[in-house]
Amino acid sequence: MAVFSLKNASILINAIDLSNKSNSVTVNYEIDSIEVTAFGSGGHTFAGGLQNISVDITLHQDLAASSVEATIFPLVGTTTTLAIKNDSAATSATNPLYTISNAFLASHTPVAGAIGDLASTSLTFTGGTIVKTTA
Repeated sequence: MAVFSLKNASILINAIDLSNKSNSVTVNYEIDSIEVTAFGSGGHTFAGGLQNISVDITLHQDLAASSVEATIFPLVGTTTTLAIKNDSAATSATNPLYTISNAFLASHTPVAGAIGDLASTSLTFTGGTIVKTTA
């Protein structure tokens, strides 16, 4: 797969498909660096530590049953599973599925905006572990 435009991302939060309610998603994946430099070393030496995951998602607010508010509100202060792909097509080597388990949601803003604005909520899930699936 060559370069592409992110037009049809797949976003499942707590097994609920909210792809058609989102216009922005970012998965941040890093490994903590742990310094293991010993006396006599000529420079710093590091080893990999724990995964450090965060996922930012902007959702259009929707108060219908099984939609945004019904899915997100009960998750505040708890952990959940996220499943995110660049495209809603089948999972493959060129369209991997990123599954984040035990992602913590600290806050949710159910009402935000000014007159005439699209009602939306911006979420940041932190922590957990990520697995990349290509088949």
